[in-house]
Order: sequence, then structure tokens, then C-alpha cells
Amino acid sequence: MPHRDPDSSSASRRKGATPKRRPPAPTAPASTSPAARLSGPSAPAGVAPSLQKRRRFRPGTRALMEIRKYQKSTDLLLRKGPFARLVREVCQTYSRDFMRWQVYALLALQEAAEAFLVLLFSDAYLCTIHAKRVTLFPRDIQLARRIRGVDNL
Repeated sequence: MPHRDPDSSSASRRKGATPKRRPPAPTAPASTSPAARLSGPSAPAGVAPSLQKRRRFRPGTRALMEIRKYQKSTDLLLRKGPFARLVREVCQTYSRDFMRWQVYALLALQEAAEAFLVLLFSDAYLCTIHAKRVTLFPRDIQLARRIRGVDNL
């Protein structure tokens, strides 16, 4: 029976196995100035700063970071200008007169609209979890709206 190399087997690619580490980068020569050492790592000679390798996060890490960021904040997520234009456009479809809107009225509408959307998305995600998925589909949003009924849209 031939001897197998443990690195070539599928066991090294399983979840529990730790990947091999890269060897440490070569250190800078001792003759560099203290200012150069304090400024941090620099690009190799001949490589433009725009071509430096960007930090890559594992799949899902960036999404979790954004979730934490937006859960901590209380500011509005939709831009105020486009939302105000949308409100005025909808208002014109229902009325022939030009109506003026107070800034606080638009902000109140925007707060209510964003609160409605956040609750709708959380209900829709519960439908997603119930279907044993992690990806939110449009049919989950439609189901959440249908369960809510006509009164709650």
C-alpha cells in the first residue's frame, strides 16, 4: 500500500484542519531611518501605492460589520433630497395643485417610511428563516406583506 502525503489528502482541507502559515516577510535592513520604521510598512520598490494589495475579509465578515454599524446608528439611511423629490412627485399624482412641504413634515414621513421598511424586512427575514434559508428572496417580502393584511400593507 503506497504511503500518502497528509497534505495531499482531503483531510487537510476539512473545517477542523488549520491551513499552513506563510513564512514571515523579510525584515527591513537595520540601516533604515527611525522615521521610515515608524511610518509602517511600505510598498515594495517599483510598486505604485494604488496597486498595493487591499485587505480582504472572509465572506460574511463585511456584512456583519455593516449590520453592527447600522444597528448602532440612529441617522436616516435614505438620502433626504431624493426622498423629498419622491414625496413631491407622489403628491403631484394625487393633486393638481403644487403643494409645499415643511422640512419637518418630510423628515417625519421619512422616519415613518424607514421604520416601516425595517419592520417589513425583519418580518420577511423571519419568513426566510422559516423556509430554512439565509438569503432573503422577494417572495419572502411578499409573504410578509400578505400575512400582515391589507390594513398594515
